[in-house]
Amino acid sequence: MIKYNNMESLLPSAKDQFKLFLENPIFLACIFSWFSAQFLKTVINLIYGRIKSLGELLEMMIFRTGGMPSSHSALVTSLCVTIGFRNGLNSDIFIFSFCFFMVVIRDAFGVRRSSGIQAKKINQIGKELNEKKLLNDYKPIKEVNGHTPMEVIFGCILGGLVGVAFSVL
Repeated sequence: MIKYNNMESLLPSAKDQFKLFLENPIFLACIFSWFSAQFLKTVINLIYGRIKSLGELLEMMIFRTGGMPSSHSALVTSLCVTIGFRNGLNSDIFIFSFCFFMVVIRDAFGVRRSSGIQAKKINQIGKELNEKKLLNDYKPIKEVNGHTPMEVIFGCILGGLVGVAFSVL
């Protein structure tokens, strides 16, 4: 039961609002899909021997981008699906979430992937110029990992399944 600040107020207290936020199925679906994708990504990297330390393991579980499946794609897909179930496909908020979905998906394997490929090539050129003494003290730039189309598709499938589960269960 929600307690109100006073009899005139129709708003729940800040504590109750925070509790409702944490219990919201849309929020829970998004968080669960993101953690699920990060967990699967970590397991895949453990199987292939790509994780060498506990620090790398923790980084992979929480922060690292790129890889199979796409956690960005999983999150926005679950957001879109749960909003669609709860508010209808004709609602303004669903249309907003769908547009957001399209931007994130396009970015996941378009812009971010291209940026990562370019950064890798720039770092390679910088290293070669350093070795030939044509450039002094080149500092590599960050290589952002984008996604392949398959990583994005699997992220969308995961997010869609999580979104449906949180909507109908």
